[in-house]
Amino acid sequence: MLRVIFVVVVFAAVTLVLIPVQWLAVALKRPLRRRIPVLYHRFVCRLLGIRVRRVGAPSDRRPLLIVANHSSWLDISVITAQAPVVFVAKSEIARWPFFGLLARLQRTVFVERDRRHKTAEVNAEIARRLADGDPVLLFGEGTAGDGNRVMPFRTALIGAARDAIASAGEVSQVWIQPLSIAYVSQQGIPLGRHLRPRAAWYGKMKLVAHIGGIARSGAVDVSVTWGEPIAYDGATDRKALAPLLESSIRRNLITALRGSLPAASAAS
Repeated sequence: MLRVIFVVVVFAAVTLVLIPVQWLAVALKRPLRRRIPVLYHRFVCRLLGIRVRRVGAPSDRRPLLIVANHSSWLDISVITAQAPVVFVAKSEIARWPFFGLLARLQRTVFVERDRRHKTAEVNAEIARRLADGDPVLLFGEGTAGDGNRVMPFRTALIGAARDAIASAGEVSQVWIQPLSIAYVSQQGIPLGRHLRPRAAWYGKMKLVAHIGGIARSGAVDVSVTWGEPIAYDGATDRKALAPLLESSIRRNLITALRGSLPAASAAS
């Protein structure tokens, strides 16, 4: 319990200090608006005891679209600690207390999936972010899974990126990079299929209770594998590209869960 209190107090203190700074950086469009989230989520990972083993690296090519698997709220901190990404997320998150504010301050692009007439606006926003040099991240499955497998990718998400490219004349091609995230152990104990929910958060699991569990236990080991970026333009067949990305991420996820990764390029 003392550890939970310590985590909550330190997290609250740092967050309350950085919120107005990030708000101002976003409002003034300062470069710091990209740097603060990276430093903040590195702090969150360190505070919660999230240890990241990285294979490969985020591409420095731009425009860059990153497609990843998704199994936990921890993915947000793990990914942002690696690169200054802009997420594409469902619009409900914008209405969440506190977490919605953090998402907006990280300049998340919100998608209203049940309002198709908003698609053009969302795609135009994605195009602007790509043209501005922001790495944009999509969760290919469109929802969080159990961390043991990769669910089928939604080709519509890749199609949205294609439409976004078409909507902005200055963006004719993007690089798409697959990213695999695997939660492999906690307290040095491998997270097998039945223990994976200690790190994975999905379905109807309670968010606050899950966060509390991580705060109490900590010491979660995560393997992050960056694949080779793929050149993509509006003429590329998304129905062919989505399975290719899905296959790459699934292969790297299985490799990480089996503990047979190549040498890590970095760790934190």
